[in-house]
Amino acid sequence: MIREKQNPIIYFLTRLPFLILALTMVVPYYFMLTGAFKTVQELTSFPPTFWPAEWTLRNFYDEQYLEPLHTKGLFQYFDKAPLRFGTPMLNSIFIAVTNTVVSLTMASMIAYVLAKRHVPGGNFIFLLILASYMIPWPVTLIPNFLTISALKWVNTYWGLLVPSWVSAFAVFFLRQYMLSIPDDLIDAARIDGASELRTWWQVILPLTTPALTALAIFSVLGNWNNFVWPLIIVQEQSLSTVPLAMRDLSGIMSQTTVGAIMVGAMLASLFPMILFLAFQRQFVDNIAMGAVKA
Repeated sequence: MIREKQNPIIYFLTRLPFLILALTMVVPYYFMLTGAFKTVQELTSFPPTFWPAEWTLRNFYDEQYLEPLHTKGLFQYFDKAPLRFGTPMLNSIFIAVTNTVVSLTMASMIAYVLAKRHVPGGNFIFLLILASYMIPWPVTLIPNFLTISALKWVNTYWGLLVPSWVSAFAVFFLRQYMLSIPDDLIDAARIDGASELRTWWQVILPLTTPALTALAIFSVLGNWNNFVWPLIIVQEQSLSTVPLAMRDLSGIMSQTTVGAIMVGAMLASLFPMILFLAFQRQFVDNIAMGAVKA
């Protein structure tokens, strides 16, 4: 049966809400991207310009910032590191990558035991993990801070890293995915003499790559955008992350800092953008993986 051609007007109207929603996300990013290369005078003018009248790199670094119509660039606002804004960028990349690798490794091990090993009280332990996921995260801020403070990890990388190394959602997500893996594969590995660690590494992990990829994307983005926990733990600029650096820059916001803020926002968006472009196929393929077999 040949499908009748849809009316072009109806086709457009049904997709108009999605187009408007896309524009609300794309247009602000476009103005941020072009604003990084506009002069401060053009950025603060009204009405705003759609395209830079004069392209400039002074928002990055301006050696003549003491002269009229010149202001400090982004890399001149953070004085304790040679790269200045590069230090928060490197800190955020290190924290995001480390937390993602460690948390997914631990979650996959826990999920494997809960899904494929018949341990006493396994279902009860799984329910406890789910119950911990139901607790709103602001409730855990004070207990977590007291624990980190007792361990003397305040203002250290350990305090930024360790609390994110166990993810209840990742355990739940991977366990549900591993339940769909046939037990015969695991039994065959055991017959061949593979240990539990080798079975997990060479059998389970390759089969859960799609789920791990989907979780990795969300984990990296979550760690990259994390603001509240670093704000509580960090007091030194050398440990500052990108959200904290943007907070510090916005705290002195004026007409003279708006160009530097545009550059900072653009640089802060580069890592997530590169990550999405590199793994967009896996992201799209696995976005609906929450409906895996229970």
